[in-house]
Amino acid sequence: MVTIEQISDYVIFRCKSEGNTDLSVLKHQKLLYYIQAWYLAFYHVPLFNGSFEAWIHGPVNRTIYDRYKDSKYIYSEMDLADITDLTIVNRLDHHVKLHVDAVLDAYAGFSATQLEVMTHQEQPWVEARKGYAPYERCETVIDNYTMQDYYSARLSS
Repeated sequence: MVTIEQISDYVIFRCKSEGNTDLSVLKHQKLLYYIQAWYLAFYHVPLFNGSFEAWIHGPVNRTIYDRYKDSKYIYSEMDLADITDLTIVNRLDHHVKLHVDAVLDAYAGFSATQLEVMTHQEQPWVEARKGYAPYERCETVIDNYTMQDYYSARLSS
């Protein structure tokens, strides 16, 4: 199993090396969420360890949040200097790269705000935030089984 830090580095590398200038911290978190969600849907196991919490602006992985919290804010732009392990690009399994690339091809063209709105309309985030006001702090973990079921169902529709 790969780590979320490795996937994070690969996402930054892929987006920035292809000239995608729109990769904020917020968008980065949503892309990581969709990478995990679709892996669960296709393979019924997580791609990486680590959960996502149902924060106000959508799913957030605490490990990645903590990695950048002292140097960036939610709308800060990510860049190649934010990668901690450039060798991951060459070491990441081909199957994993194909999955991440497919998710990025589908979602990286959306803005951070569009991705936030999308997650807010989907069952996993909505269910995890049940009982919370729209702008109330929430650290409830989004359940992997809910993610798996929700995105698996979208495969057959």
